[in-house]
Amino acid sequence: MTGRMLDTPRPAAPAAPRPARSRRPRTPPLPSLPARVGAAARRLHAATPPERDRAVDALRAWAILGVVLGHWLVTALVVPDGSRPVLHTASPLQYLPGLAPISWVFQTLAVFFLVSGHVTTRGRLSAQARGVGYGPWLRRRLSRLFRPVAAVLVLWAVVAVALLLGGADPGTVRTLVKLALSPLWFLLVLAALTAATPLLTRLHPVWPLAVVLHVDLLRFGFGAPGRLGWINLPAGWLVPFTLGAAWTRGELCGRRAGWALLAGGAAATAGLVVLAGYPASMVGVPGATVSNLNPPTLAAVTFGLAQCGLALLLREPLRRAMRRPLAWAAVALANLSAMTVFLWHQTALMATTATGLLAGRLPGLHTLPDRPGWLAARLAWLPVFALALTVCWAAFHGWERTAGRRERRAAHPGADDASHPRVDG
Repeated sequence: MTGRMLDTPRPAAPAAPRPARSRRPRTPPLPSLPARVGAAARRLHAATPPERDRAVDALRAWAILGVVLGHWLVTALVVPDGSRPVLHTASPLQYLPGLAPISWVFQTLAVFFLVSGHVTTRGRLSAQARGVGYGPWLRRRLSRLFRPVAAVLVLWAVVAVALLLGGADPGTVRTLVKLALSPLWFLLVLAALTAATPLLTRLHPVWPLAVVLHVDLLRFGFGAPGRLGWINLPAGWLVPFTLGAAWTRGELCGRRAGWALLAGGAAATAGLVVLAGYPASMVGVPGATVSNLNPPTLAAVTFGLAQCGLALLLREPLRRAMRRPLAWAAVALANLSAMTVFLWHQTALMATTATGLLAGRLPGLHTLPDRPGWLAARLAWLPVFALALTVCWAAFHGWERTAGRRERRAAHPGADDASHPRVDG
């Protein structure tokens, strides 16, 4: 009995209760970058006034992008073999004339002047309706136009002096400064047209077009001095600017006007190039006897008419595309930084070229653009130019935003910067 009792297993002692662990609240995972970008785009889309014509913003972004890419593709800073860093400009259009269609795609200044004419005349009429006088209105416009220029002038003045004191070749310094400041001619013309807006709101585009026609006839038909062509600098860009004013007046609402401008401008340009001997390139080519852009010729103006017609035809498709939040966010961002991008894109190109010299003469960057392979190499450099431009934008876009913010607050008290991206010139 005792043995059986000893053999009987005893029940196990109950396990001691484990102390309860304090549970920390879980931190929700951060949304991914695409999700954050999408959310920001949807907020911007919702904050934009429904009456805003987003096609105007899209056309302006297209025009700026065309100018930037065009310059990056056809501007070469060449370093000769076996020399110290002595730069001179060249263009693939100079050696490969078959690339002239590149200029047809990226020479988009006429579209910019069309949009500027439309928005500037509309803005002047709106200011008059609010009782804002011409003087205050013009000061705000010109302040926002030229305030970002101050940063470019100061930086390049310092760079030029430093290079000369450091023993750089004067010709190289002159080339760099000229290239960096080349966008300023465009701003001077735009400022003059903006100042003359009250006189231009009713001007028909046929009158400046007639001026360009007669100037070219005198220059190329009767041997008048070449300097006479500089009359076309304001007159040539006045044509798309006054087309923008006609758009404001409601005269270009139908598609018929767009088709007429596109077909008529394209036919006239083809006739001038094939029959009258105008250059096929719509940008300047180093060494060429005649430039379509410097100063503008009749061919450049008729080509601009075709571009304006295409822009007018694209309004409805662009309005539909801009209903997508991501597309609208990209266009709004481009418009908010348009002047900074325009003023600094040549500096970005030159900064990349100068930095690349540390690795020697690089194809597509320092070599002569006389072969198709140069263009392929240049295309590979475009992302690097864009990265350099991003650095310039981060450093200097505040100059543009401050001036734009002041005008928006004056015109739209309480308006948000993001919901009112700039579209005027």
